[in-house]
Amino acid sequence: MKPATIILHREFTIGEVDNRLYGAFIEHLGRAIYGGLYEPDHPSADGDGFRQDVLDLVRELNVPVVRYPGGNFVSGYNWEDGVGDKGRRPRRLDLAWKTVETNQFGTDEFMDWTKKAKTQAMMAINLGTRGVNSARQLVEYCNHSGGTTWSDLRISHGYPDPHKIPIWCLGNEMDGNWQIGHKTAAEYGRLAQESAKVMRWIDPTIELIVCGSSHRGMDTYIDWETTVLDYTYDLVDYLSLHTYFGNRADNTPNFLAMSVGMDAFIEEVIATCDYVKAKKRSSKKMMLAFDEWNVWFHSNEDDRKIEPWSIAPPQLEDVYSFEDALVVGCMLISLIKHADRVKIGCIAQLVNVIAPIMTQNGGGIYRQTIFYPYLHASTYGRGIALDLNLKSPTYEDSTFGQVPYLESVAVWNPEAEKLTIFAVNRNLDQGLSLIGDLRDFEDYRIMSHTVLEHENLKAFNSFDHPDEVKPQAYGGTEVKNGQLEGVLLKASWNVILLEQNKH
Repeated sequence: MKPATIILHREFTIGEVDNRLYGAFIEHLGRAIYGGLYEPDHPSADGDGFRQDVLDLVRELNVPVVRYPGGNFVSGYNWEDGVGDKGRRPRRLDLAWKTVETNQFGTDEFMDWTKKAKTQAMMAINLGTRGVNSARQLVEYCNHSGGTTWSDLRISHGYPDPHKIPIWCLGNEMDGNWQIGHKTAAEYGRLAQESAKVMRWIDPTIELIVCGSSHRGMDTYIDWETTVLDYTYDLVDYLSLHTYFGNRADNTPNFLAMSVGMDAFIEEVIATCDYVKAKKRSSKKMMLAFDEWNVWFHSNEDDRKIEPWSIAPPQLEDVYSFEDALVVGCMLISLIKHADRVKIGCIAQLVNVIAPIMTQNGGGIYRQTIFYPYLHASTYGRGIALDLNLKSPTYEDSTFGQVPYLESVAVWNPEAEKLTIFAVNRNLDQGLSLIGDLRDFEDYRIMSHTVLEHENLKAFNSFDHPDEVKPQAYGGTEVKNGQLEGVLLKASWNVILLEQNKH
């Protein structure tokens, strides 16, 4: 098989990677919050009831932004239920997930948690059962300094300083008939338009995200984006995208190719945004927020067995395999490859619910397989994304056509004088030779090559075997005469770090 080739050059820039590309998502769903972030009776819980072991791993991931409180949940949520005296907070039926919500964790607790997690809040408003009035009141509660009904209510709850939440989502997946308060594109567009207007009147500094299609397969896809942007283009900063992948047919080559569809999804939405820009003769370029993405399919059958109206049941608790980690790696590469337009990303979700972190109520914690590519991208993927002019041998897939065995992108950090290559070898049977033209980085040397690989594609981590799948150092690459040469192991996630040689 011919080698795969890449060219690394300072001028082959895609765009600056926004740190918020490596964000996450937390919803009132399953054990994401109760038993995840918040478990007052846990041995590691601090004075606020937050699990310290969870906080430690979230800080390890260096999560820049967390979207909250949903998700489907937000479309039936009364934010007032989750503030003030915990002893007086109501219990509600959550129709989105057929559970009982205790409201022991709400907006203020979330803001306390974000400070301890060293992350930034991204707040979603309810545009399902509520609308403009609730939206403006929540922004006033969170971001206004004081002297008004809602800001003074926050102060009375023990928060004299405003939360100053910088990013707001105008509802969630409003194109879906599963959504509480589902709307047509025109209905949602008008509501989002008016909500955005008054929210900005209260705080002109906030950034706003308007709902795009729930996924690429929606019947209304593209028509939805066009209509919604017709109403909101001048008022919002980002259009959202959501996607989840699963290996339901147990066809791993097809599963590993699904990020090709993610690339197409992003590019189609960019084209739609640019069409609306041209139609409006606007000088503004719409950016994207891929604020829900992940692998999700393992838990579907178990979720059907959950007793309705229970409290924080184990919902959507996918136990991730090694091959899932490869797909997550490909999805991260897809986001980085579009860093010029995708500025915010949120892996869904952060703890227990389709998550990189898994906990036991009252017990331990471990890193799922998908933790590692997410960790590596968040740690080493900050800087300028580089187009590699990639050429690779391919395989044929019935859905995606000719799929390159190599999926790769690079990020250059000129301040630190470091260069990172992220690469997935989709070949399940053999290693892939890689040749990289480093002439523009000829004074750089390899610091390390880390690989995530396992002989068993279905291998997974667990409480009993937390390190079954974990990264290892690999000596498979070297630099010779301005050229990077190496072999990427079969079915592997690779992180190759280079730095400028100062000697």
